[in-house]
Amino acid sequence: MNFPLYIAKRYLGSKSSNNAINIITLIATLGVIVSAIALFIVLSVFSGLKDFSLSFIRTADPDLKITSVEGKSFLFDENIEKVLLREKIAAYSKVIEERVFLSYGEKSHVASIKGVDANYLLVNRLDTAVYFGNWVNYDAKYTVVVGSAISTALSIGSYDFLESLKIYVPKPGKGYITNPKTAFNQVGAQTIGIYRLTDDIDKKFVYSNLSLAQDLLGYRENQISAIELKLIEGASVTDVQDELKESLGNDFEVKTRQQLNSVFYKMLNTENLVSYLVFTLILMIALFNVIGAIVMMIIDKKENLKTLFHLGSSVKDIRKIFVFQGFLLTIFGLFVGLLLAIPFVLLQKKYGFIMITQSLAYPVEFKLINVILVIVTIVILGYLAAKIASARISNKLVE
Repeated sequence: MNFPLYIAKRYLGSKSSNNAINIITLIATLGVIVSAIALFIVLSVFSGLKDFSLSFIRTADPDLKITSVEGKSFLFDENIEKVLLREKIAAYSKVIEERVFLSYGEKSHVASIKGVDANYLLVNRLDTAVYFGNWVNYDAKYTVVVGSAISTALSIGSYDFLESLKIYVPKPGKGYITNPKTAFNQVGAQTIGIYRLTDDIDKKFVYSNLSLAQDLLGYRENQISAIELKLIEGASVTDVQDELKESLGNDFEVKTRQQLNSVFYKMLNTENLVSYLVFTLILMIALFNVIGAIVMMIIDKKENLKTLFHLGSSVKDIRKIFVFQGFLLTIFGLFVGLLLAIPFVLLQKKYGFIMITQSLAYPVEFKLINVILVIVTIVILGYLAAKIASARISNKLVE
């Protein structure tokens, strides 16, 4: 057996004659255990919050979205349709998007209209977000579904037939506007549903059938703003994206869901990184207790160290004893911490006994990467703490 490791295990498993050292060692061990629990739970909570937030994005945005590089619209022809007939594409939907001005009664709001065809729910299940009324009626042309924030801003409800929701969009053209009354295209529509996702989406989009948006914007029957795609299960998004870029050419842009929401993804990743760094700093402070415990142990075992030195052990081997001791203490605290934290996270995920609201449990997600990250972080920092503490051992101390 490795001699320094053998001695380190003996020292770690035995009690010191000085009770203060035993207390300091116990505090150091508890510090590592609590730090491991805290770091793993925080990472699991942020993983849960990230997945919870992205679930709204996955509901509202497609796997891939095709738009024109130049201009706001393009013509959907047979060539584009042939490109989309691939095994990896489960469904596609033609959409129209444009900024509009909404007016209801004496209130107004600026939003975007999104005209969708009958295939839209095969790509994005936004109907699951409708909490009052119904989803877009493709047979009733002049009907819309609005977000909860728009509903609040305009004080408009579902199936309110007393007054229609007026939707305005500037007429295309060049030059100065001489008559503001004729500068806008206008339609009146009835609100048949209200959806709720995120604050940004709820105040941004009014959903209608495709024909209403085409009439409002003066588009032709095959003129659209974008094509949204749903891929089959297991298909590589980046591979399909590259294939579509090559087939469609430079006139079209193909973006993934992550690229469509790049700012949101960056914000989530930044929050996760900051939380990890903050709790790593707390862990580093806790490991000062490990340094203190090892230093106290060195002082307590000073006479034993002199004996080992005179029996032929080198200073390097004696230092290794306390490196191993600090490392083993850290590993023990890490193991106990994960043994307590992992069941806690799994139970919270299954039963949700800690609640944010009366109906919403704190989202957590068990991920192997979080376990690995906690292990790597604590092992590295624990080893460095043991090295720092053992550096106090010198020739002068043991001679």
